[in-house]
Amino acid sequence: MGRYTFRLPDIGEGIAEAEIVAWHVKIGDRIEEDDRVADMMTDKATVEMESPVSGVVVEVAGEAGDVIAIGSPLVVIEVEGAGNEVDGAAAGASTSSARADVVEAEAKLAPTPAPAPTPAPAPAPVQAPEPTPVAANPTPAQAEPVEARTPTPAAKVTASPAVRKRASDLGINLAEVRPAEDGRVRHGDLDAFLSYNAAGGFQPAGNKGKDEQVRVIGLRRRIAENMAASKRQIPHFAYVEEFDVTALEETRAQLNAGRGDRPKLTMLPFLIAAICKLLPKYPMLNAHYDDEAGVVTRYGSVHLGMAAQTPAGLMVPVIRDAQDRNLWQLATEIGRLANAARDGSAKSSELSGSTITVTSLGPMGGVATTPVINRPEVAIIGPNRIVERPMFVKGADGVERIEKRKIMNISMSCDHRVVDGWDAASFAQDLKKLIEAPALILAG
Repeated sequence: MGRYTFRLPDIGEGIAEAEIVAWHVKIGDRIEEDDRVADMMTDKATVEMESPVSGVVVEVAGEAGDVIAIGSPLVVIEVEGAGNEVDGAAAGASTSSARADVVEAEAKLAPTPAPAPTPAPAPAPVQAPEPTPVAANPTPAQAEPVEARTPTPAAKVTASPAVRKRASDLGINLAEVRPAEDGRVRHGDLDAFLSYNAAGGFQPAGNKGKDEQVRVIGLRRRIAENMAASKRQIPHFAYVEEFDVTALEETRAQLNAGRGDRPKLTMLPFLIAAICKLLPKYPMLNAHYDDEAGVVTRYGSVHLGMAAQTPAGLMVPVIRDAQDRNLWQLATEIGRLANAARDGSAKSSELSGSTITVTSLGPMGGVATTPVINRPEVAIIGPNRIVERPMFVKGADGVERIEKRKIMNISMSCDHRVVDGWDAASFAQDLKKLIEAPALILAG
């Protein structure tokens, strides 16, 4: 008998530490090679760690929420056929299979996605295996409804013995599980299948009426840290203006009536198109502020962040080069990114690099909001709920009459270090002109 020290591998360029999001083993558990050990979160992704050897867990690094450095021991496993203690780092970096979930809540440029991991060789009888370091695969696999595709024979599905056994225990046909890009089904793919194809299997917690303490870890902690840093470091100011969207709603209804197989237009594509039309005139709003360097970077392209609420928490998928898209293209991309964020299939590159953000609660938008800036951006725009209200309207004959109009407030939060109140007010008034005369949005 001997011991194998499984150290946290280098799971991405520039990553120095990772947070333990969840343990899937405990001391005394018997595990097999490729069994899932823990989920680790970096500032870029959640990475699924798998054991490179079979044996019994005798030590673990800490508990969920703890942060450990790259190269530190993660678990110690008692293995058969090894007379001495084997250090996983000495044998090579970890053989964990990495699966990057959609957990980025920070708006910063993501690195180029790393290649999919290569399965580790089986351990030798006397010596622990020599693993190969891998980086996180940034495209998580998510399950699709079974009816959406023709299943392939389960025997042809690539998966480790541990994954096959778990699928068998859960009664899951591996042929019905959509694997990662490299075609290999992993534990995370089974989790996704259960989450999105078998939601009826979840049971209520049964603790109604009881006090509960929930540790803030993982994505929720990232959100908390980002929001706290934004409010702490950015001197916010808010500006709210009232918009008459009656004409825009009529235009939207007319376009939707003849849309054919194109996506239904909501208010959001019109607002984004109008924002993109104005930003060349207001470059101080489409910018990042580097606190440490004291440098403002104004962007020529509009990479528009779209705050979206998902089961995992708030995420900000990014519409790249929004200024080059028409209303229908914007609607298509909005729908695609929102679905990808919700079902966990968004890539890391689709969740970072925004230059300005729009946040909308739709019909729950309230009268006005004061959204928190998505740091390091300098502005965020939030449309609110549309309400019907009697208004004085001047007709062509110059006579004012009372009419029922559709009114919507639009809120802005800006970084006062970069954006002056006059800039925000001027932008809002120009935006009001476009929204209230939607033909100007469509004009070249």
